[in-house]
Amino acid sequence: MSLKANPATADSGSAATREQLLARATEVFAEHGFRNATIRDICQRAEANVAAVNYHFGGKEELYGEVLRRNFRAALQRFPADGGVRPDAPPTQRLRGFIRSFVQRIFVTGPDSCHGRMLAREMVDPTPALDTLVATEIRSLAASLERIVRDLLGPKVGDWQVRVCLASVVSQIVFYQHCRPVISRLFPDLQFDSDDLEALVDHITTFSLAGIRATARRSP
Repeated sequence: MSLKANPATADSGSAATREQLLARATEVFAEHGFRNATIRDICQRAEANVAAVNYHFGGKEELYGEVLRRNFRAALQRFPADGGVRPDAPPTQRLRGFIRSFVQRIFVTGPDSCHGRMLAREMVDPTPALDTLVATEIRSLAASLERIVRDLLGPKVGDWQVRVCLASVVSQIVFYQHCRPVISRLFPDLQFDSDDLEALVDHITTFSLAGIRATARRSP
């Protein structure tokens, strides 16, 4: 008598293996970066055959791209880009909501911190996966912030001023994460844990609004 695998069980096992690969790959890529991570290490942690990555994703690069997008979307799901602020709220409130969400995503601790660590690596050592992430995820976030900045600057301000103001807002946020090793050595008492994040959000918002308003006043 021949024994045939139950299709539902086989599909379930395949899906479970795929999820294990994604979970363990997130750990490995966050620890070592794309270039130093190995398929063997990922598969050992996932208790999967080394051929499983090719089977489920097509290769290391495709697996990394999926991990990057998956963690980006999970971070946005936990901390939506609007920061809980209504779309019809004044632009000053919408700016604070955007900044608050961004700060929360990159300063989150625990397992969810993998998102911030992988994105930080992409900023200094980009991979082809960044192009896809920008096209599918980051561009829409930038468009949301651009609308807020345009509302604050007014209709007479050109695209160049709008976009450098946008970049200046974001650069403040990422500075506190990417330069933490230097900040901690310069100012050991300047820590950013969950109790301090709201104060940091207030500071970045106040500083950004002052710069945006000064730009609006100087525009013809």
